[in-house]
Amino acid sequence: MSADLLDWEVAWLSALDELELAADDAERLLAAAHLPLVEVPRWTPPHGLGPLPLELKDRAEALLARHLDLAHRTAAAAAMSRREAAVVQQITAKAPALPVYLDAEG
Repeated sequence: MSADLLDWEVAWLSALDELELAADDAERLLAAAHLPLVEVPRWTPPHGLGPLPLELKDRAEALLARHLDLAHRTAAAAAMSRREAAVVQQITAKAPALPVYLDAEG
């Protein structure tokens, strides 16, 4: 196996590892009770990566499916958050509560 071929496969393995770590991070955020506001860096493929080695096709396809599922789940979580925020807004926007007095001695 030539050094160039080995470097090419190592570059792809590294790129897929990065994508798996990003998916792991997204899974942790979605599992959290309260999502912190975080800026997720945009992944860009390394320059000159070249075509995917055939041996990595199954791993890459599984990773793509996982990322698509995470994207759908993230969109659903965001929609739920917007609905919950709208309900809170409706509750807090109502007329202020009138004072209530309780005669505790009677």
